[in-house]
Amino acid sequence: MPDFFSMLESAEYDFLRTNEHLGGRIMLLGLSGSYGYGTYREGSDVDFRGVAMQQPSDILGLTGFEQYVDDHTDTVVYGFNKLVKLLLECNPNSCEILGLPREKYLILSPAGEELLANSHLFLSKRCISSFGGYASAQLRRLQNAIARDSLPQTLREKHILQSVQNAMDDFNRRNPAAAQGSIRLYIDSAVTKGLDTEIFVDAQYQHLPLREYNSMIETLRNVVRDYDKVGHRNHKKDQNHLNKHAMHLIRLFMTAIDILEKHEIITCRQNDLPLLLRIRDGGFMQEDGTFSQAFYDVLEEYENYFKEAAEKTSLPDSPDMQKVGSFVERINRMAIMEGQ
Repeated sequence: MPDFFSMLESAEYDFLRTNEHLGGRIMLLGLSGSYGYGTYREGSDVDFRGVAMQQPSDILGLTGFEQYVDDHTDTVVYGFNKLVKLLLECNPNSCEILGLPREKYLILSPAGEELLANSHLFLSKRCISSFGGYASAQLRRLQNAIARDSLPQTLREKHILQSVQNAMDDFNRRNPAAAQGSIRLYIDSAVTKGLDTEIFVDAQYQHLPLREYNSMIETLRNVVRDYDKVGHRNHKKDQNHLNKHAMHLIRLFMTAIDILEKHEIITCRQNDLPLLLRIRDGGFMQEDGTFSQAFYDVLEEYENYFKEAAEKTSLPDSPDMQKVGSFVERINRMAIMEGQ
């Protein structure tokens, strides 16, 4: 494993010390990607993610700082206020920053300690939509990368249905007016020439704004269109990418379930490594470049687990903005005092 502390001391990471928004203002900086999740392999890329306190002029004056990105080292450091906005929406990539074991933080200031101690303030049922949306998009990317003609048509239709249902669940959470109607999606014997089975829709809506209706139809159309694109993935490199996509899909569900059930962000999936690494290393990949039914059984299990956790969670619908506001004010006061 690389010596991460020595890496940060090298010249290519000088920006952490010399940039006016970083330096002593960094609250925390931790490992991201495979080293953060625990799924690294020899030669894995090293990614860092962190957060820095705002400068006094960002809070009281006319300057602003949202994030610093160094593409060469794959390092991203968010401004505190920007990270707060992302955390309030339970953005998966942002939540992961606060869920590392202590030894995976290379920089951790007293203000960073406070942020970790108060991470629970940002957890809410919004994670159902955010993590569910990310997982749905990940699944569509995964399926879109598999050659259309390499999947049995009936099995492919089942996968499309699941993605469509996930997309609709996410759409309804974001559009309350649409959720008041009903839409039933199901598979039956095909009426379209060339298909054995296909997805049918029974829908009933009243007083639904036309723009929301159009948005709903576009959501469904995009999912089906992604599946209908032909992609040929027979090379080993492409299969490696597919395995990584599949692993991250399951990992997203694991992380979301912990948030919903334990009210805790667990980024490093140490207890889940056997399954995740089996997926990552091609344990479910077949010779034709598709995934075995066993993988889709695992996926269905976690999808159902996620739905059950979402129904039973005791998380609030939204964060307590008064408590969040008090915490943000405290950190920004510290930022002003340290900048004097």
